[in-house]
Amino acid sequence: MPEVKSIFREVLPKQGQLSMEDVPTMVLCKPKLLPLKSVTLEKLEKMQIEAQEAIKQQELAMKKQVQ
Repeated sequence: MPEVKSIFREVLPKQGQLSMEDVPTMVLCKPKLLPLKSVTLEKLEKMQIEAQEAIKQQELAMKKQVQ
């Protein structure tokens, strides 16, 4: 592997304090695709629809018995 020469020369102070700046950088991640509806929400909606259909069937059965 060839060595790359730097244009800038390292300078260390002979007196005083040496400080180093750490600049935070942005780290980009792959986007995460989220479902529009969660699996749990879909199950709850399905259960609610089934419960409503069962109630309608019971009401129809009650009307037929009354007549």
